[in-house]
This record gives sequence, structure tokens and C-alpha cells, in this order.
Amino acid sequence: MSSHSHDYIPAAGHDRLLRFYDPLTRLLGARRLRAHLLDAADIQPGERVLDLGCGTGELSLQLKQRQPAAQLVGLDPDAKALALAEQKRREAGCEIEWRQGYAGRAPFPAHSFDHVVSSLVIHHLTSEQKREAFGDILRLLRSGGVFHLLDFGPPRGGIERGLTAVFHRDERIGDNLGGRLPEWLSAAGFEDVREVESHRTLFGRVSLYTARAPG
Repeated sequence: MSSHSHDYIPAAGHDRLLRFYDPLTRLLGARRLRAHLLDAADIQPGERVLDLGCGTGELSLQLKQRQPAAQLVGLDPDAKALALAEQKRREAGCEIEWRQGYAGRAPFPAHSFDHVVSSLVIHHLTSEQKREAFGDILRLLRSGGVFHLLDFGPPRGGIERGLTAVFHRDERIGDNLGGRLPEWLSAAGFEDVREVESHRTLFGRVSLYTARAPG
């Protein structure tokens, strides 16, 4: 068990740092990056969407601003982050359902969602947990549904490798940096797995992947 006394890594690494998480992700340029994810997802009215590892709700709220008629559920194991997300939801005056739970064992029936989105969460999981999460996401998607994954990807060039060495020392992120996520998505049973685009940030390269459920 780690020093934060959870069986998951909180959004900012520790409960005491939660209030700094949103400013930190803004520094990363997360809103701009999430906009690219939402461009690719192209959520339509009435579609049911799961925000996996929703944290403080930033991606969910950004999605709702774009498509108010989407049916949106945010899932995260961190009750404190979900409380902050609910506060933001009330202030925004929109409808989002928050559920407490884990990637890899989401508390929903099979084929519940048209889309699953995830932003800067998967790198916190161990290799086994990533593979379990991908398998469960496939279970959750309806036929032809799409998983949209935004997370750290393989560095390109010396500068990015240097940034990676400075900011990313947790061994869990090694799967991302080694380019293994597309391979594991395919192994889980997804089709049309591809890197849509990637972007350099202050903390290393971030990649956007899409993967489609068979059907």
C-alpha cells in the first residue's frame, strides 16, 4: 500500500494535493488536449458515454458543454474527487451521473455505452490493470462503440526523452512510453486501433488513441 493509503492513485498523487490537480492539468494544456479527444469522439445527442477515471470532472463538463444532450456517466474510485466534480456539476447546472468504481471492474452491465472516454488516467495503472481495464471497456461498449484514450505516449527525439526522464519515473508509465497500449487494445479484442494524433507538452508527449468494438 502506498503512502496515500488507497488501493488507487489519487488524481494529484495524494489527497492533500487534490486542490492543485486542476491548475496542474491546465499547465499541461489539458483542456486543449481534451478538446482534441472530443473532436475525435464527435458525441451525438442521446449517445451514452462513460468517462473512465473522471477525477474532478473536467472532461465530463467539457463534453457536456459541447453536447448537452449526451447521457454522461463519470466513474472514479476517489470519493473526494467525485465530490469536487459534483460541486462543479451543480455550478454548471448540467446533468452528469457520478459513480464510484474502478477501471477493470466497472459497475455497469455489458453493452451499456456508445463511447468510453479516458483522459490522463491509464498511465496510473499497472500493466495487468491496464489490460484488465481494456477488456472491461470492450465489455461495456455496444456493438461498434468506440474507446477514446488520451494519455502519455512514446517520446520522439532527445528533448522529449529528456522531459520523460525528468517527469516520469513511476514504472507504471513505462507501458505508455514503450508504445504498448495499441498492442494491448488489439489483444483485448478491439478493432481499428490507431493513434489519431499526438502532441508535445511540458511534461512529455501525449497521444490520442481510438479503438472500436467489433460489430
